[in-house]
Amino acid sequence: MTTASTHTALEDAQGLVFGAVMCAFGVLILTGAGLVTGQTAGLAVLIAYITGYSFGVVFFVVNIPFYALAWWRLGAAFTVKTFLSVALISAVSLVIEDLVQVDPAHPAVAAILFGLIAGAGLLAIFRHRASLGGVGIVAFDLQERLGWRAGWVQLAFDLVLFAVALLVLDPDLVLWSLLGAAVLNAILAINHRRDRYIGT
Repeated sequence: MTTASTHTALEDAQGLVFGAVMCAFGVLILTGAGLVTGQTAGLAVLIAYITGYSFGVVFFVVNIPFYALAWWRLGAAFTVKTFLSVALISAVSLVIEDLVQVDPAHPAVAAILFGLIAGAGLLAIFRHRASLGGVGIVAFDLQERLGWRAGWVQLAFDLVLFAVALLVLDPDLVLWSLLGAAVLNAILAINHRRDRYIGT
C-alpha cells in the first residue's frame, strides 16, 4: 500500500460541497416521511419536530459545543472543514425545501434512500478529513486513534437516540428510521477504510 496522498484545496472544496448537499437532500427525504436519524443530525431533527424550528438552524446550533473537542483532538484543519460542512448543510437545508419536493411512497423507501444518499455524502466528507459535527467528531476521533469503525460507533449512538425518539414519534416510524440508519452506517463501515483507500 502506498502512502496516502493529501487532497488539494479544490478537491476538498468539491468533496465537502458534494457531501453537504447529498446529506441535506437525504434529510429532506427523511423528514418528508416523518422519520428520524441518529447522531447529531437526529437530535436536530427531533428538536425541529418538537419546537417547529427549521432543521438547518437547529443543526447548526447543536453542533457548536463539539468544535472545542474537534480542535483539541483533531486539529485546526479538521475543525475548520467540519464547521464549513455543518454550515453548508444548514444553509442548503434552509433553501432546498423550496427547490425540491419529495413525497416518498412508503417510509421504507424514504429510509433506504436516506441511508444511501446521506451515506454517500458522509463518506465524501469523511474522506476529506471532516465530519458533520457532533457524534461524527467523536466517531472520527475513535477511528483515527483506536481503529474503531466510524459507522459502528455512530450506530451505537443511534440506538440510544431512537429509544428517545419512541417518546416523540410513532413506533412504526422509529422502526423504519432504524432501517435508514442501518443502511447509512453500513455504507460507512464497509467503505470508510484508511487501509484500503489513498487520499483519505
